[in-house]
Amino acid sequence: MQSDVGSVALEEHPEPHGAGLASRLNWLRAGVLGANDGIVSVAGIVVGVAAATTSSAAILTAGVAGLAAGAVSMALGEYVSVSTQRDSERAVLAVERRELAEMPEEELAELAAIYEAKGLSEETAWKVAVELTEKDAFTAHAEAELGIDPAELTNPWHAAFSSALSFTLGAMLPLLAILTPPSVRVPVTVAAVLVALAITGAVGAKLGDAPATRATLRVLLGGALAMATTYAIGHLVGIAV
Repeated sequence: MQSDVGSVALEEHPEPHGAGLASRLNWLRAGVLGANDGIVSVAGIVVGVAAATTSSAAILTAGVAGLAAGAVSMALGEYVSVSTQRDSERAVLAVERRELAEMPEEELAELAAIYEAKGLSEETAWKVAVELTEKDAFTAHAEAELGIDPAELTNPWHAAFSSALSFTLGAMLPLLAILTPPSVRVPVTVAAVLVALAITGAVGAKLGDAPATRATLRVLLGGALAMATTYAIGHLVGIAV
């Protein structure tokens, strides 16, 4: 009866589990951080140029150039990073596959020892190891020993594209805000950027199970400092030139 009730409860209130959920959350968190980078980077550029000149063409040119350079840089950095990680994962998976082929009994004992170390009795740990090995020995060992799901290796091209896209979407906000009339473009841009940063900071904290207030304040202070610094530099350069 309790088993039936538990099954019904799980069907009515399914809980997300597994590496797939963790992977999706990581991608979403990376997207939020990429958008945050786009907002701050391009906001700093356009606010700095706006402090030096009122030319909309100059400001737009600098902003678009910053957007393009930032998106390419983010994509390239993510591609290299994920490619390196994927190569490392493939290397250790190849070693694991070879060990399974050359010494299956030792690998089975190792898998059982892993589950026993996690708190299972020796008998139960051995039974679990045997059943998992019979089903898919390679995946069982990869997940238990290495913490890697062979079917969930990250694609570097996907990582590069999502990073560039999130940066671009974030950068569009200050780029559009700075095109308002010259008399209000800087305060409008600063206000829009701070609101957007507050949102990305809160969302990022929520995804990472961190205190939202502290994370949001850090992002706001960082963004405000970046814009204040570039505005001051732009103003000084504009006067000098």
